[in-house]
Amino acid sequence: MVDLKRIRQNPEEVRRAIALKGMDLDLEALLALDEEVLHLRQRLQELQTERNQVAKQVPKASPEERPRLVARGKALAEEAKALEEALREKEARLQDLLLQVPLPPWPGAPVGDESQNREIKRVGAPPDFPFPPLDHVGLLERNGWWEPRISQVSGSRTYALRGDLARYEVALLHFALDFMARKGFVPLTLPAYAREAAFVGTGHFPAYRDQVWPIAGTDLYLTGTAEVVLNALHSGEILKREELPKRYAGYAPAFRSEAGSFGKDVRGLLRVHQFHKVEQYVLTEASLEASDQAFEELLGNAEEILRLLELPYRLVEVSTGDMGPGKWRQVDVEVYLPSEGRYRETHSCSALLDWQARRAGLRYRDEGGRVRYAYTLNNTALATPRILAMLLENHQLPDGRVRVPGALVPYLGKEVLEPCV
Repeated sequence: MVDLKRIRQNPEEVRRAIALKGMDLDLEALLALDEEVLHLRQRLQELQTERNQVAKQVPKASPEERPRLVARGKALAEEAKALEEALREKEARLQDLLLQVPLPPWPGAPVGDESQNREIKRVGAPPDFPFPPLDHVGLLERNGWWEPRISQVSGSRTYALRGDLARYEVALLHFALDFMARKGFVPLTLPAYAREAAFVGTGHFPAYRDQVWPIAGTDLYLTGTAEVVLNALHSGEILKREELPKRYAGYAPAFRSEAGSFGKDVRGLLRVHQFHKVEQYVLTEASLEASDQAFEELLGNAEEILRLLELPYRLVEVSTGDMGPGKWRQVDVEVYLPSEGRYRETHSCSALLDWQARRAGLRYRDEGGRVRYAYTLNNTALATPRILAMLLENHQLPDGRVRVPGALVPYLGKEVLEPCV
């Protein structure tokens, strides 16, 4: 959420942000509604002042004057009640609009839609196979590494792994949590569901409500990332400045409805309804210097993980129209997928300044004793099964088996994934 004072004082900045991020939001309607709310609050204050004055006069009034004062007090009370109802309705509408206001992006972001995303660098070379390589689905089928019957049980966009590949998925998640702990992040295992307020706090609601599954009969929703829960952990608290930054590595199963993805990545492990994810999350003080430092840290962690997994990857500076309403800066990390001859996203590093903190009530007391909203950042550490598609295809051997990167050998106890018979 953008500070309402900032919107009032810098409407042109906000208009530009709305245009840059391709938002469908009428800023004039928001500002007009804000004026109405301010007027109603002022009028209510005037009514309350007059009611207090009338109430003080009644005991001292003459018998002839008292009925008029009593009647005036009742009239003021009725008018105030009507105004309070109108104010509540307009404040709710204003809040709905404020939740849609995008954060102005950093000046270095490419302007435009997804086509304007800009590659920053590449690390590692795509493999040059001396044999006809298989795609990850072919490898799964050849080695008996997945259970084809699962779609009959759980529907489309589901997966069930078998044998060494099942152990490999668990090993990857274990490896990611260990890695983040060594980097000074607190590992947490988290619920895969949260209340609506948590989704509003991250910005998943209202913008991406269609991607989230509600749990029938409850006030809970399945989360698509541990960020939703991590971002709500300190809601309503006032932290001490010396407690910052908070660094968390949260693991939870993740769920997405994949609404609007009909026909996309229907084969294999790239786009499924349930997956597993270790998420990096940082809550820091309200300064661009602290935010930039944390951003580089989160991005560096993702890069180091991919180097340990021996995967070729690239960094992409995300454009204003592709980064989402709450982002100040976003850099995606994409890993090369041989079967498609292109890079596919595996990590998304985001800085949101105080946009989430204002929504979620994430505050701290600075060195001068002033209560301020914190800054938040997040990035994937590792998510399965998508990363498995890259690992299988990039590390496949001529006989159809798959090599295990050296960093994972201690977790799996073997250097090659064997077929499951």
